[in-house]
Amino acid sequence: MKNKGLIVILIVVVIILGILIGTKLVGKEEKTNAAPDQQENTTQQEETKNTGIKTWSGNSRSVAIMIDNVGEAKPQAGLNEAAIVYEITVEGGLTRLLAVYKDIKNREETIGPVRSARPVFIDYALENDSIFVHFGYSKRAEGDIEKLKINNVNGLVTETAFWRTSEKKAPHNVLTNMKKIMEYAEKKEYKTTSTQKSVLKYVPNEIELENGQTANTVNMPYTASHKVTFKYNPETKLYERYVNGKVEKDMVSKETRITKNIIITYAHNYTTDEDAGYGRQEIENIGNLEGYYITNGKAIKIKCSKASRNAQTVYKDENGKEIEVNDGNTYIQIVPIDTKVTFE
Repeated sequence: MKNKGLIVILIVVVIILGILIGTKLVGKEEKTNAAPDQQENTTQQEETKNTGIKTWSGNSRSVAIMIDNVGEAKPQAGLNEAAIVYEITVEGGLTRLLAVYKDIKNREETIGPVRSARPVFIDYALENDSIFVHFGYSKRAEGDIEKLKINNVNGLVTETAFWRTSEKKAPHNVLTNMKKIMEYAEKKEYKTTSTQKSVLKYVPNEIELENGQTANTVNMPYTASHKVTFKYNPETKLYERYVNGKVEKDMVSKETRITKNIIITYAHNYTTDEDAGYGRQEIENIGNLEGYYITNGKAIKIKCSKASRNAQTVYKDENGKEIEVNDGNTYIQIVPIDTKVTFE
């Protein structure tokens, strides 16, 4: 009888152990077979936790979107969610923006209006290893996209990643979102992950430019008709963006356009013979250029060095040390060489 009792106990123990092991294996299998997005989000969360950096973390590939910047296109949408926004002269005293997004691949928030590509913006999509999004292109930009085999989403080829709003007139009314862009990218079998490090050296601890000059207001007139101003808000420790004296707002959220960091780069611009009659502008952005880094109400002079079109720009202080940048979004203002930037 005692032996039978022992046998029963052993059988029960074996059954319980089997259930426990089975449960563990199923859980492991479910984790292994989890959707790629879930696995990627876990990786992003772990990396963010390890570094403390939120602006550029995880291994999802960035997306760079050409943004219309004329009066008819304003207010624009989704720029506060971009990690980096580049502003560069194009033609007719106008500028366009390149908004670089990171780790928001499934978001459905509106972004735009989207406009056509220009060659120099491709350089900054390349240095961020971005999928390049645009609606049309200049002649040379078209050639560069083909020659350099740029993974791109072009509204002239597919409108599935875009839609038009009746609130604005064409061609200033094309909108998109990250979900539509990534659905198209996956259909085209573009790589959607990247190990590319940020072009900016973000740090988790707050950077104060103790020896910098006061920069509570930053004025940079690109042309007589396009004057950009950033005003520092000491309560939020962010800069608010104005153009021609008018504060910029988001088309959807109505929130003020803000940024944590501003980088100014002086670059010579000139008129090319591309698309004759349009006055297309190009800039000399390869080599060593002068500029400023601005954050938390202070500004310091910096050197901006770019070795080639696809090389990452390196930003160093006057002592030759790579600058550390506050965790947060950044506007990179590439201004004409003779721009009279002032600080107040």
